Amino acid sequence: MITAALVFAFGCFGLGFLFNLWRISTGPDAADRLLALDTMVINAIALLILYGIYRGTAMYYEAAMLVAMVGFVSTVAYCRFVLRGDIIE
Repeated sequence: MITAALVFAFGCFGLGFLFNLWRISTGPDAADRLLALDTMVINAIALLILYGIYRGTAMYYEAAMLVAMVGFVSTVAYCRFVLRGDIIE
């Protein structure tokens, strides 16, 4: 039963990942692209967690934490760049 739930979850998050790629490529402005990129990072974290559950190892949880930290920092840096035109003051 858990295998069927994991396959369904992989499909849902994979579809969301593809929708985010579509929004990044066709977004009308930079803010939409930024939100899609941030949501894509969240979907990547969810896919890593699901794969860790599927494989039964904790290594993917640590990788998900690293992706979360890098995703947060990159989102903040890109927001500062879009709003101010400069990352470091």
